[in-house]
Formats: sequence, structure tokens, C-alpha cells
Amino acid sequence: MKNERVIEIFKTTGVLQEGHFKLSSGLHSNQYLQCAQVLQYPVYAQELAEALAEKFKDIEIDVVVGPAMGGVTLAYAVGLALEKKTIFTEREDGKMTLRRGFRLNKGDKVLVVDDVLTTGKSINEVVEVLNQTGSELVAVGTLVDRRSKEINFEVPTESMLKVDVKAYDPKECPMCQEGLEITKPGSRYL
Repeated sequence: MKNERVIEIFKTTGVLQEGHFKLSSGLHSNQYLQCAQVLQYPVYAQELAEALAEKFKDIEIDVVVGPAMGGVTLAYAVGLALEKKTIFTEREDGKMTLRRGFRLNKGDKVLVVDDVLTTGKSINEVVEVLNQTGSELVAVGTLVDRRSKEINFEVPTESMLKVDVKAYDPKECPMCQEGLEITKPGSRYL
């Protein structure tokens, strides 16, 4: 899938939002990519998921795992495209864990899928869960890569779109200095 098509889908579904946002990382930004907007449309979600899954066609994968909340729907759609078992992790008492009877087995080869990659914190939390189960991270996939610095998961890492969205330390945030109201759209502390 070409970048132009990804951008067309994102524009059609209202993924890119403008304003003053507090990101899950604690950083502030004047733009927010709300991928849930595209994931509410199954046809677009599956089109993107199939294109993302295609990037991993030559990698042996047993299980697709997505961190709640952003990775749940996308992981399911990628798992469907790959015809693989799909589960999600979620936070319990602030710590990422497997619940609901989900299990990973020692040696399972895992593709971790999330909606947006910014700091890598959610994905690294999932990797901690994988390490505890003896399963193996073999690849990482996201809809959007908005990293401002290199994050190396030491496995193939693919995204449908790389964007350069500015993120600011709250002490240096120009929107804060202007007194603009802030919105926290992420799900890290739900």
C-alpha cells in the first residue's frame, strides 16, 4: 500500500487532529493521531491490517499481541490477515499483563502490533510480558510511526506511515505558554 492511500484513508476517517494534546508519554503536541477513528470502519481497518500483515509475510509468527487499548482492534485485524491466534495485554494496577485467560507459551513467536509508535513504552511493556512467558518477540508493526528518536526493538519494525509530529516537554510547550486548554486523548491510565 502506498503512503498516499494511507493518508487518504486517514483524512477520510479523521485520524489527524489539531489542538493541544498531552500524549501518553507525558509530552505535549499540537497534533494527535487518533487511530481509533480509522479502526471504527472495518473495511478501512482490514485494508490497513492486510497491508501491514504483508510486511511480515516472510517471518514465522505464532501469535499476534496488541496492547490495550490502541492495539486491540488492529492486532485482531492483522491476526485475521495472517490467520494467527491473536490476544491482547492490558494494565492491571498500572502494570501490563495477560488477563482473561490469555496465555503465551514458551517459544511462541510473537508479532506485537500497536496503533501508534511514539516512545515505544507500550510495546516495551508488552515485551516484558513476553519475556516473563518465555515467548519470543519476532517483529513489531504499527499503523503510524511518529518517533522523534530511534527506538530499536532489535527485530523488524514496520509501519504503514511515518510522520513527523512535533512533541514538546511540558516545560517548553508553546501551547502551554499560550495558555491553550489541553486534551489527554490517550488510554495509558484508563
